[in-house]
Amino acid sequence: MTVVDINIHHLPEDLFTNEKILNGFLDSAPRGFGEIARVITMDSGKKQLILEKPAGFQNLNYIEGDYSAEAKLAAMDEAGVDYGIMRVPVWQEWLGLETCKAVNDNAAEIVQKSNGRLFSTACVPPWGGKENIYELERCIKELGVVGVQLACHYGQLYLDDEAFDPYLKVLNDLNVPVIVHHTPLPVEWKSVIDYTNLRREYGRIVDQATAVGRELFSGMFDKYPNLRFIHTMLGGNWFANAALLTPHAPNKAEAMSRLDPTGGEKIKQYLDENIFFDLTHPHSWGKTQVEAAIEVSGADHYLFGSSFPVFRSWMNQGVDFVQNELELDDADRELVLSGNAKRLFNLPI
Repeated sequence: MTVVDINIHHLPEDLFTNEKILNGFLDSAPRGFGEIARVITMDSGKKQLILEKPAGFQNLNYIEGDYSAEAKLAAMDEAGVDYGIMRVPVWQEWLGLETCKAVNDNAAEIVQKSNGRLFSTACVPPWGGKENIYELERCIKELGVVGVQLACHYGQLYLDDEAFDPYLKVLNDLNVPVIVHHTPLPVEWKSVIDYTNLRREYGRIVDQATAVGRELFSGMFDKYPNLRFIHTMLGGNWFANAALLTPHAPNKAEAMSRLDPTGGEKIKQYLDENIFFDLTHPHSWGKTQVEAAIEVSGADHYLFGSSFPVFRSWMNQGVDFVQNELELDDADRELVLSGNAKRLFNLPI
């Protein structure tokens, strides 16, 4: 059964040796908002890029050598992954246009090296403007990207904010799929920073769930019905919230209306047509939880992803989990492992 991993992290291969590229990443982190980016040399001699918020609380760690074409393909061979889709993890929240261009160019080089096994997504600042749109068009027409990536929020703004309307309109008109990656922390982050797992795992879940909820309730998919968002982290466990947060009309007269009972059918429509989920390192979530997610949202809404190389073992553990532990029929298993990716990204496989 073919396996497509839609969550293989991409950073420029020369990130740690090209001073211009490295500074493009380091200088993009907004220090004035408490984002601290720094590079250290590990005991092994390798360099590590660390992102903290606030200072002393690590949220991201990138290690030299993990992001080469060779590392990706070797991991795929070991895990039994046939194809992969690359994305820039988290940094797309800040990267400027010139750095994005370099990132996109290197991704295209890796695609060429992969002999048809790797595909890339466009990393472009999301604020509209002709120069940004030109870069998006270049990525699609010249570099052959199969989709676009966004962060689920930028600064204080989630994607339902009107600031993103010019860019979303272009994406809607182009009808390209959009991977929506989590950011290091949700906008409201102070309550989750004190404990490592709460910060680095649950923070991402809060961020994604908030993003999905705002997208659904804002009505943005009425304006942009062609948008197809694939959210990481199972959309912040959205399957567990789907029934609770879909508006329900009461069956008796109430003294007051505490909830908005309208719009339930629209929410269901958006969840069916516009929102999909990256089944990020699925074994980490547990068999019962993943099977429940697929039962609630449908196997046609989940796509396998590993987050390689956050943990190198996640790719082969994730493949083995979906192939051998999940109780799915063959048709649903095929959708999760490759069918949905092939359909949504129009992959030539």
